[in-house]
Amino acid sequence: MSPDHHGARPRVNVRRPLPRTRRRAQAALRGAATALLLLAAASAVAADFDAGRKALQRGDYAAALHEFRPLAEQGHASAQTNLGFMYEKGRGVPEDARQAVFWYRKAAEQGHDWAQYFLGRMYEFGKGVPEDVRQAVRWHRKAAEQGHGPAQSSLGFIYRYGRGMPEDYRQAAYWYRKAAEQGDTEAQTNLGLMYAGGKGVPEDARQAVDWLRKAAEQGDAEAQHWLGRMYGAGRGVRKSDRKAMRWFRKAADQGHAKAQLRVGLGYDRGKGVRENDRKAVYWFRKAAEQGYDMAQNFLGLMYDDGEGVRKDDRQAALWYRKAAEQGLALAQFNLGTKYLNGEGVRGDDRQAMLWFRKAAEQGHARAQFNLGHMYAKGMGAPEDAGQAVFWYRKAAEQGHVKAQVNLGANYANGKGVPRDDVRAYAWLDLAAGAGHETAKKGRARVRQRMTSAQVAEAQALGRTLAALIERGRDGAASSPALDDPAR
Repeated sequence: MSPDHHGARPRVNVRRPLPRTRRRAQAALRGAATALLLLAAASAVAADFDAGRKALQRGDYAAALHEFRPLAEQGHASAQTNLGFMYEKGRGVPEDARQAVFWYRKAAEQGHDWAQYFLGRMYEFGKGVPEDVRQAVRWHRKAAEQGHGPAQSSLGFIYRYGRGMPEDYRQAAYWYRKAAEQGDTEAQTNLGLMYAGGKGVPEDARQAVDWLRKAAEQGDAEAQHWLGRMYGAGRGVRKSDRKAMRWFRKAADQGHAKAQLRVGLGYDRGKGVRENDRKAVYWFRKAAEQGYDMAQNFLGLMYDDGEGVRKDDRQAALWYRKAAEQGLALAQFNLGTKYLNGEGVRGDDRQAMLWFRKAAEQGHARAQFNLGHMYAKGMGAPEDAGQAVFWYRKAAEQGHVKAQVNLGANYANGKGVPRDDVRAYAWLDLAAGAGHETAKKGRARVRQRMTSAQVAEAQALGRTLAALIERGRDGAASSPALDDPAR
C-alpha cells in the first residue's frame, strides 16, 4: 500500500510564462540562426556562380557548365542567362538556339535585364524562335527600361531602320541617347550620325561631332571613321585633312575597311599626308582583301595606270571584276572597257556590252554613252538607232557632252527619232557651250534651216535642259547622309 499523503495535493511542474523581453530575445536568436543558414546558403550559391563565371572567362566550359546548370535548375537567373549564352554560342555544349531561348526566357521572366536583351536579340534575328520584331521590341524595352545600354541601343537601331515595323526617327534618337549617355559607343556613333543627317533630331553638325568624338576617343573604329569624314568635309569642325587622316588611320589600324580606303585615297591624292602611291596601294589592298568593292576598284585603277605597282592589265581586270560582281557601277564600267579594248582579258564586244549595261542601268553616264555608241555601230548587238538614242539621252541628261552631240545629231538626221531641228539645236547648243567643236559646226548647219522663232524656241528649251542638268549635278554633289549603320 502506498504511503498516505494525508490528502496533500500532488506537486506538478508547471512552466511559468517567460517575460516578454525574453520571448523576444529567443525569437531573435531563432531568426538570427535562420538568417545565418540562409546567408550561408546564399554564400554557397554565390561562390558556385562566381566559380562558373571565372571558368567561363578562362574558357573552361566544362567547369562552367558544372557550376551553372544546377544553379539554373534551381532558378538562379544569372546562371540561367549564362547557360543560355553557352547554348547560343556552342561553348561546352552543342550549339542549340532553342535551348538558349529556353534558358534566356527563364531568366528574362524573372526580370534579368541581360536575359531580356538576349531574348530580344533571338527574336530580332529569328534564332531558336520565329523572327518576330514586335517580340524583340517587347523584350528589348523591358531591359531598356531597367537602364540596360545595349538594349537601349538595339531599340534605337530597330526604330531607326524600321526592321519589321515603320521607321521612327524620334524613338530611335530617344533610345540612342539613353544608351549614349551611359557611354555605349555604338549608340554614341549612331546618335552622332542622326544629328549629322537631321533624323529624329534637328540637324546639328557640332552635336554630331561631339557624339562621334565621345565614341572615337573610346576606340570605336566606326566613330573614328565618321569623325574623319566630318573633318574632311569641314562639318561641325574646321576642315582639316590632316586631322581627318589621323582619325581614318586610327580606324584603319583596327581593320575598318572604309577607313582603310580613305587612308589610301589620302596617300593617292596627297590630302593630309605627303602623296605616296605605294602606300596608297598598300591601304587599297588592305580594304580590297576584306571584300570592299570601292577599294577593289581603286586597286584595279592603280594596276591599270601603273601607279604604286607595275602596270598589269590582268590584275586590273581581276580587281575590277571582284567589285563589278558586287554591283559597283564604276567597276562594271571599267571592266566593260577592258573587254571593249581587249586589255587583260580577251576582247569581247558582247561582254563589254553586258557590263556597260549593268553600269548604265545604275545611272553611270559614261556607260550609258558607250552603250548608245555600241548600239549605233552594231557592236555586240545588232545595230539599233532607237536604242542608241535611248542611251544617248540618258547620258546627255546627266551632262555628258559627247552624248549631247550624238543625240543632237540623231535629231538633226532623223535617226532613231523623227527629225526635230528644235531639239537638235537645243542639244547641240548645250554641247557647243561646253566648247565642243563638232557641236558648234552641227549647230550652225541646223541653224541654216530654222526660222528665228524656231531658234528662240530651241534656245528656251536649251535653258530648261541646262537647268535640269545643273539641278541633277547639285543633287549628286551634295554630301551623302551620314547615316551608315554602325551595328
